Amino acid sequence: MAINDLVSDALTRVRNAGMRRLPVTTLVHSKSVEAVANILVDKGYIESCNVVEDGVKKTIKVVLKYDENEKCVINEIQRVSKPGRRVYKGKEDIKRFKNGYGTIIVSTSHGVLANDKAYELGIGGEVMCTVW
Repeated sequence: MAINDLVSDALTRVRNAGMRRLPVTTLVHSKSVEAVANILVDKGYIESCNVVEDGVKKTIKVVLKYDENEKCVINEIQRVSKPGRRVYKGKEDIKRFKNGYGTIIVSTSHGVLANDKAYELGIGGEVMCTVW
C-alpha cells in the first residue's frame, strides 16, 4: 500500500501508540519524518528514535514517553499543512503555541525546526504539525 503523506502517517502512528500505551512503534523512514522525530526527542515528547536499516528498507523505531500515571506525555499531535492545503507562517506567527507549553514544527529554508529555534533565527516557513 502506497502512503502519500509520510509525515501524517508517522504522526498518526505515534498518536495511536500513545492511546494504546504501547512502549514502541515503528515509522516509515524519510528525511522529514526523521527530522520531526528528532525534534520530538529534543523537546521531551518521546524517549528516543533510532533509524533501523533492513537491507534497502529503512524504518524509525520510536520509544514513547509516559508520566508517572502511565499517561502519554503527548496530549495532542496534529498535522497542520497537508498536501491538499499548505499552510505557511511568518516568524511572528510561530512565536508561541499554547502559551509556551506546546511546540510548532516548521519546515524552513534552514531545515525542519521547532518554533522557538525558527523565531530565534528570524525565519518562517511551512507549518508541518503542532504538539503539546
